[in-house]
Amino acid sequence: MVTTGRRRGSRRGIGRRLLLVGCCAVLAGVAAYAWQLRGIVANSAAGDRVRGTYLQDPETADRTASAVLDGIVREAEADPGLRARQAAPRRNTNWRAGGWRPSDPLVARPAAGEPTVGALFSPGSDGDPEHHCSGVVVHSPAGDLVATAAHCVYRAALGFRTNLAFVPGYRDGQAPYGVWVPTRIDVDPRWTEDQDPDYDVAFLRLRRPGRPGEELEDVTGAETLRFDAELPAPARLVGFPNTAEQSLECFNTARAEGPTQLRLDCADVPNGTSGGPVLTDGHALIGVIGGRDGGGDEKTSYSSRFGEGVRALYERAIMGPANPGRRQAAPPPGQGQGPGQGPVQGAAPAQGPGQAPARR
Repeated sequence: MVTTGRRRGSRRGIGRRLLLVGCCAVLAGVAAYAWQLRGIVANSAAGDRVRGTYLQDPETADRTASAVLDGIVREAEADPGLRARQAAPRRNTNWRAGGWRPSDPLVARPAAGEPTVGALFSPGSDGDPEHHCSGVVVHSPAGDLVATAAHCVYRAALGFRTNLAFVPGYRDGQAPYGVWVPTRIDVDPRWTEDQDPDYDVAFLRLRRPGRPGEELEDVTGAETLRFDAELPAPARLVGFPNTAEQSLECFNTARAEGPTQLRLDCADVPNGTSGGPVLTDGHALIGVIGGRDGGGDEKTSYSSRFGEGVRALYERAIMGPANPGRRQAAPPPGQGQGPGQGPVQGAAPAQGPGQAPARR
């Protein structure tokens, strides 16, 4: 490029500028690394690695929501057609009353989307604006709970992600049901200690910045947790590839992989789908993509089995600190806010309100 109106610099001036550029590059690298670490807390007053609990600082969470809205998604009402399709009972020909059949071929395909399943973002943690994991809204007394994979929220040596945001029903850069941030994160201590794949499950309590008193489950509905599910069982997995702008899904039989893991064979389930739901009977959650081998490979997906360990983790999560203005009691069974909402299946009643690098 030819420039005019500028003096050519002397060799000394050029050297000084090169030195300045080099110093700036070093400082930029340090700043980028510091910014990356801002997204992680290894152990602090708010992050209890031994217990597996992180209480989110509200100001940090609000900044995260702003970062997501400023450059990643638009918090705008979905077009009526999209909202209607997502809220309507699922009519996929693979999953219908009186019958079920696996995907043919066994390859994940784009899904219409649904309000209960969303994408997880972590702006600033790695300089990558793409969503990196998936999550699913699950029924809870307070109506503010999301399930995902533990490796999506806690990483060995670095600790908890502190800059998470959940966008339910995400599609094409839109947040039709808002951007939600954690108030609390719970993972099993056996995950924080040595990333035991049998405990690759996490629960997040969420709030919507700027809308006190609004609960996630009232907006999106929720899926029901099912513990100790009988296998094999017809199942459906859903998740957000980290390079795609809509979710994908696949139907197949979920089978036991030993006593502590669940597997579902389906091709083309890529990075970013970790934490996405494995559902049976339409809306019963029996797993989240994760567990063995960080979730599997592009032909097989895994999940930690939902047994006593996950039940205890769920109960701990719902009994944690309350959000201001949240409701204090569970709705009566069968009177939920969404198509999949209902009581937890196979769970004891709630007593109060309430590493290997992963391939996904």
